[in-house]
Amino acid sequence: MKHAGGATLARLGPLLEDLRKCELLREKNPGIFYRKAVAFLHFHEDPAGIFADLKMGTNYQRFRVSSRAEQRKFLTLVHRALDTR
Repeated sequence: MKHAGGATLARLGPLLEDLRKCELLREKNPGIFYRKAVAFLHFHEDPAGIFADLKMGTNYQRFRVSSRAEQRKFLTLVHRALDTR
């Protein structure tokens, strides 16, 4: 599974906009977000869809984010992981 390219990230526009509004996250490269100096989440593309790897605790968990409904659920998980709303 490869990291998401520009066309895939464009399909995630509304989700990326929401993530960019979060003051606790910093987007060091397109679609790659850090919390402080630690990588926190990034995206992958695969024939099965678009996926996000989110750091929860000390490990990453993978979530499907192909649909807008999946993206809304994922955003809720991001806020929980950051302990904010």
